[in-house]
Amino acid sequence: MRHSVLDLAPVPEGADAGTAIANSVDLARHAERWGYARYWLAEHHNMPGIASAATSVLIGHIADATSRIRVGAGGIMLPNHAPLAIAEQFGTLATIHPDRIDLGLGRAPGGDLAVARALRRGLEADRFPEDVVELIGYFGDAQPGAPVRAHPGEGTHVPIWILGSSLYGAQLAAHLGLPYAFASHFAPDALEQAVAIYRERFQPSAQLDRPRFMLAANVFAADTDAEGRRLRTSMQQAFARLRTGQPGKLPAPVDDIEAAIGQDMTRAVDHALRISAVGSPETVRSQLDAMIRRYAPDELILTGQIHDHAARLRSFEIAAEVLGDLEADEAA
Repeated sequence: MRHSVLDLAPVPEGADAGTAIANSVDLARHAERWGYARYWLAEHHNMPGIASAATSVLIGHIADATSRIRVGAGGIMLPNHAPLAIAEQFGTLATIHPDRIDLGLGRAPGGDLAVARALRRGLEADRFPEDVVELIGYFGDAQPGAPVRAHPGEGTHVPIWILGSSLYGAQLAAHLGLPYAFASHFAPDALEQAVAIYRERFQPSAQLDRPRFMLAANVFAADTDAEGRRLRTSMQQAFARLRTGQPGKLPAPVDDIEAAIGQDMTRAVDHALRISAVGSPETVRSQLDAMIRRYAPDELILTGQIHDHAARLRSFEIAAEVLGDLEADEAA
């Protein structure tokens, strides 16, 4: 089973976007050495704590800094863009980095209503399914005589994934015969039902002959359980601030999360972030093993917004070691 990294290029309090991007490059290089299969970046806007807004630009930067790991979007929020523009961007990336570029597509705006207006969204009807089909067409083999063709893009066959946190994306991915990644790292409520629908209704396509499901999970791994829990408090605080309309840079960890955000908010945040592995290597191994056995993903993608860069590197290193051990045990 492949395991990968989902990165939002978090901007820690006390740092800037330049530092966040440099940290992402460093993490990607380490992830490549540790055996991660993919390094995906996510499109978000108007958030001072996330430096991956210009997602295709950052993907190119990460791909330039690495040599083997697949690099892609997890994902591009397609309603924000013309399909042709995305085909040209990712076609260019795939031309520069052959067989290394992935394109995950989401339907959400990646921001609030003000962002949607700034991106010139809001007037058109929901065309997500049609836009996905149009985009797939641009990546296909040459179609002489077609009125619009993607150059670069045509013939690159960039792999497309559907991302989602509801039944909508599961149904669309199944209908189009595309791989499906569920956003269980922050919105897990519909996880089991969505995966069941995707697997039951999947129709083979030119890209994929059978369902391929990716599970997203948070990981906060450290030498001890207590330190893993403490690292997680940065994400808990950031998520609480986002829910209350106060997004900001990634906070430093705290010793008492309930004192920082309140008991009720802690419960709500922990419910949303419950697909997580938190603690020592032994604890993280047990939690990841339980996740894999319960949901049987074809791939696992890990994310973890950790304030200290060295601690974030160590967390992903521990996760890679743990998953390698689990795979070895399974093979034996």
